[in-house]
Parts: sequence; C-alpha cells; structure tokens
Amino acid sequence: MDKSSVVEGSTGYPRRASTEKLREIFNRYAHTIKNGEQYMSAKEFVQDFLGMFPGKGNEHSIQLLAGIVDTSKDGLISFSEFQAFEGLLCVPDALYKTAFQLFDINGNGMISFKEFVEVISNTELYKRMPHGVDNSFISLYFGKDKTRVISYAEFSQFLHDFHEECATAAFRQFDKEGTGFITALDFRDIMGSIKSHLLTKEVKDNLVAAAGGGQSGHKVSFPYFMAFNSLLNNMELVKRIYLNATNGQKDQELTKEEFLYSAQMMSQITPLEVDILFLLCHLIHQTTRIAYTDLQSIAPEQFYKQFTNRLAEIHAVSSPDDRGFLIQILESVYRFTLGSLAGATGATAVYPIDLVKTRMQNQRSGSFIGELMYRNSWDCFKKVIRHEGFAGLYRGLVPQLMGVAPEKAIKLTVNDLVRDKLMDKNGKLPIYAEIIAGGCAGGSQVVFTNPLEIVKIRLQVAGEIATGEKIRAWSVVKDLGFFGLYKGARACFLRDVPFSAIYFPTYAHMKKKLADENGYNTPISLLVAGSIAGVPAASLVTPADVIKTRLQVVARAGQTTYNGLTDAAIKIYREEGPRAFWKGTIARVCRSSPQFGVTLLTYEVLQRLFYVDFGGSRPTGSEQKIPSTGIPEAAKSTNPDHVGGFQAALPIISGMETKFGLSLPKGQTTSV
Repeated sequence: MDKSSVVEGSTGYPRRASTEKLREIFNRYAHTIKNGEQYMSAKEFVQDFLGMFPGKGNEHSIQLLAGIVDTSKDGLISFSEFQAFEGLLCVPDALYKTAFQLFDINGNGMISFKEFVEVISNTELYKRMPHGVDNSFISLYFGKDKTRVISYAEFSQFLHDFHEECATAAFRQFDKEGTGFITALDFRDIMGSIKSHLLTKEVKDNLVAAAGGGQSGHKVSFPYFMAFNSLLNNMELVKRIYLNATNGQKDQELTKEEFLYSAQMMSQITPLEVDILFLLCHLIHQTTRIAYTDLQSIAPEQFYKQFTNRLAEIHAVSSPDDRGFLIQILESVYRFTLGSLAGATGATAVYPIDLVKTRMQNQRSGSFIGELMYRNSWDCFKKVIRHEGFAGLYRGLVPQLMGVAPEKAIKLTVNDLVRDKLMDKNGKLPIYAEIIAGGCAGGSQVVFTNPLEIVKIRLQVAGEIATGEKIRAWSVVKDLGFFGLYKGARACFLRDVPFSAIYFPTYAHMKKKLADENGYNTPISLLVAGSIAGVPAASLVTPADVIKTRLQVVARAGQTTYNGLTDAAIKIYREEGPRAFWKGTIARVCRSSPQFGVTLLTYEVLQRLFYVDFGGSRPTGSEQKIPSTGIPEAAKSTNPDHVGGFQAALPIISGMETKFGLSLPKGQTTSV
C-alpha cells in the first residue's frame, strides 16, 4: 500500500507523504530549470499545483503565497523547500506557522514592522481599518520607533490581539461623543467589516436584532460589544462547555441555568456572553434552550480535511431543497443495493454458526426417537464436519444468500426511511421514534424472511437424515408451494419486529458511545457497536425463534407436530419445559451478534466508499474530520496530487482568511 494514501497519523493530523511520492509530484509541476536543477516558479506552485487564482491572478498575491514555501527568497521553490512545507502542514499549529511564513518576507525567522505592513496592506482587512497600522497598539509590539522584530511565538499572540484592537478602534471611531455606546447599525457595520470572517449567515442576518440584547433602545454598550466579540472568538470553548454539561451527547437540550453551571467550572466565559449566546440561539431557532446544532449555526464545525477516502463521490442534488420524490426513490434504491451487499457479507461470515443453531433448536428432548444426536453446540459442529465435511457447514447457503440480500436490504432501507421521516427539524430522534423505526424495519422484512427461513431450515436439518437422497432448495419450494413458504409467519413477526425494535436503537446509541471526541466512528467501533447491539436483541427473542423453527421444520416419525403458534408454545412447554424455549440461545447470539456487526459495518463502510449525496441524512459518525477553528470544509482539495500534508494546504490558506481576515486580492490589478 502506498504510504502517501494514508493521510491520518496517530495524532489525528495529516501523515507525511513518502519522499518518492513527493519527488514524483514535484517533477510533474516543476518546469523551471536553473543550473541543471528543477524548480517551481510562483505561478507553477500557486496556480498549477494548488489550483488557486486561475487565469490572470493577482501577481503580487501569487508571489506572497509562494513566498510561504520559498524560504530562501530567491523567487523559486526547490524540492527541499517543497518537501519542508509539506512537513510543516502536518504539525498541529500549521495554521499559525503558515501565517508567520507569509509575513516573514525576508526569511530570517523574525518579522519586522516593514514586513507586517507590506503584507497587511495587501489584504481586504487593511482597507477597513479605521486608523491604519500606525497606532499605540502596534508600538507595543514593534516599539515606538518600529525597529523591534518579533518571533513566531510573539507573532501568534500579536495576530490574535490585532483583530481585537481593530474592533476596539472601530468602536471608538463610531462613538464620537464618548458615551460608551454605538447604534445598532454602527454595530452591524463594524462586525461586517472588521469581524466578517467570524460571522455565519445566521449571525449576520440577526446582528441588528441582537444589538444591545434588545435593551437600551438598540444601543450597544462597549462591554456588550466586547462580550459579543469574545463569544464569537471562543465558540470552540462554548462547545466544550456544552459537551461537558451533556456528557458528550450532542442532541441534548440545555437551559441557560444548566449551561451557566457548566460554564462556571471553566470560568472562561462570562454571564454576559452566555446571555448573548442564548439570545442568538433564540433569534436563529426560536428556542429558549440550546443544543449542539444551535452552536453550529453560530460557529460551524471547521476542519483541516475530510479524511474518509471515497472510491466514488456523486452529488445527486445541489442542496436539500432540491430533494424531490424521484430523488427519494433513488436514495432508497441506493440504500437497498448497499444493504443487499452488506446482508450477503454478514450472512456468509456466520453461516456455520447459524446451521449449528438451527440443528440444536430442532433437537427434540421429549420425542420418542432415542437418545439426543448432539450434546451441545460444539458437539454439533464437530459431528457436522465429521459426517458431512466442511461443505456441510454451508448447506443451504445459496438460497440463504438469495433471500438474505433483499431481506437485510429492506430492513436497513425501511429503518433509515422511517428514521428520516420521524426526525425533527433539528435532526433529533426521540427514543420512541427509534423503536418504531426498528419495529417497522423488522415487520417489513418478513415478506422475504419467512420463505428464506423455511427453505434454509429444511436444508440445514436434511443432513441429519442418513439417506442417499440429496435435498435441493427448489424441491423444497415446490413441495411447500407459495402459501407453504409463509408457514410460521406469525412467529416470524413475533421474532423480527421486537428484534429490530431492540437492535437498531441499541446500535445507534452504542455508536455514539464508541465514537471519538469529534463524533467519528472507526470501522472497529462500528463492528463492536453492531455486535453488542445484537446480544440483547438476539437473546430476548429466542423463544419466538424456537417456535418458528419447530413450525417450519418437517417433523420426522415419532416427533410432535404443531398446528400453529399457540399450539406449538403449549406443547413445547408441556413436553420439554420452559428451558426448551431458550434452546440455541448461545448459538443464536453467537450467530446474530457478529452477523449484524459485519452487516452494519459493511453497510456503513459502503456508504462511505461509494458516497452519493441525495440531500438527506447520512449515517452518524461517517465523516472523519480534524478540527481547526476557522478552516471551512468546503476548501478541501480534490487534486489527487495533494498527498500527505498537502491535503491541508488549501484549507490552511483558506483558514488564514477566515480566522485572521488575511484575504489577499485574487484578481489581476488593473492600472488606470
């Protein structure tokens, strides 16, 4: 496996690409030759490799961005510089280090006032600054005579404080009378110009309504102004406070009092900021409580890179609003297809266990045919191999696969469909709705399950009969007829409806418990969640499964026959006692638990690999993302040559705009 295709390291940050892979990519874009060596020009790196500023991009912006990589400042990028930058993008503070190298024009590892001015004067932020860069705040960092230079550590703090100073200076400019208040419209203008990189559309649309907290005639005081900015700057802390209060659950609603109690334990957010937070949530979603989705509306999750590798990616709709009836049908077909593949995979993986379970359940301890054939499940397993060979463990597999594919597919599809329909506008699903969705899924599968089960069971127990005649699936179907295929259907309903009603809610909650701090489920966690959920679901419905098996199997001479669900239950209890209802429980759990673990794992992994966006819901925990405030997911690269750290290059550069407001002009400057 190519090392460069594995992009996540053990720390959660991009893993370094191999030197050989980087050299291959570098040679593909480096067309400038100097002294017999290959180099990348500024345009080759920024426009060709990164894909930024297409066409006639702004020359000065291109040179500034290329200068981040060109540490020798000779106007060309060597392979060693290209490789070094890829390594820089893999470190946790890559965003600040990249910004530092943008300002470090001379490449001496320090930033002077002149270098700062040269870069900042080319940004959109500079045009909105009320007093330029010659003020007392700048003097605190660069000295009164502007001759002091600052290191990387000092620069990272300066960059953070610089925006706060710009906002404060803007407030003073609008507060001409020195009253400590500005109007709501002035507040909107300042936030829109100086702090626009922190505003989502929802916050921007409600700035005037949020001004002053609805008091003082929509006048905004300086403390309120500072608290508002501090809140936006500390939304990641706010999210941690929320998760601390909810024990990591993202769908729980909190009152202001509950949130304040959690906030005071961290003591880094003030009551005024909490008031503003709840006011914004009320204005955006008309609610007096907050959930994680409310916080995302104020500060969406930001990521370096979407790390889930996909073999295919299709967007069936441009937005959820375009999701019509036909798209919903196509989504169900998509889920049905993947569910079929997942069901077949899961059934094949555990079929030998299923065969042992069936033979153990069919063994009649109260019949008159002599001693028991099998002492326990392990004894049954050994005897099957001894008398029927290894292939005997897979007797009846073909009809099982023919039936299990649509059976599991319709179960998974209906569960997803009903969950989507019962989900509220905030994406929340109450527990009763999860149970209903699971029950509907279990009921819908019986149309496939019952014929499948009765044919499979008769083939599985056929090996117990020492005759030379080999029983085929088609002969079983012909003997039973259409209505005979649904013998024991009521018992099948009695088993499958509660099974799914238990299984799917348990699986959903186990996924949450096993997800990492960013809500991502690894394949192992999916397998474990699916397997654990199968234990209570499979064991608790074993009595119904025993009754179904007895009704569907052909009774041999001397064995008790049954005339229906109630008759079977009464006769089993009278002849064999209550323990008979739990026959094969261990084998059933050992079969169902891993089968559904493998099935759900396959189903969700297939949805990740073959991604189709129908505008509906996606399985929770299916996207692996590395958080980094201010870096929009939309900026992720689609260039296959962006391997290793370079997968974070575009998000990092975009992050310098959204977090620090360092937006460089992209178009060609026209001279008058």
